[in-house]
Amino acid sequence: METVLFRTRVPSARLKHAEKILNRLGLKPGEAFNMLLAQIELRKGLPFEVTTQPDTPLLSAEEQGGIWTQALGEY
Repeated sequence: METVLFRTRVPSARLKHAEKILNRLGLKPGEAFNMLLAQIELRKGLPFEVTTQPDTPLLSAEEQGGIWTQALGEY
């Protein structure tokens, strides 16, 4: 399979936080990005909704933290 190098700029804090989560999942950022592209290819679109008006209210930081702690354990 032919591969290409894909480069992008992201905020360093975002990458650092994402790497902590991905590490717990046993993934590297490049592997996660490849999974995203695979899902885009399979679904012929983004694997999540992108909207300016969500149907449901966003979770608070506390609610999000609780869900992540349940799924992945304490940091």
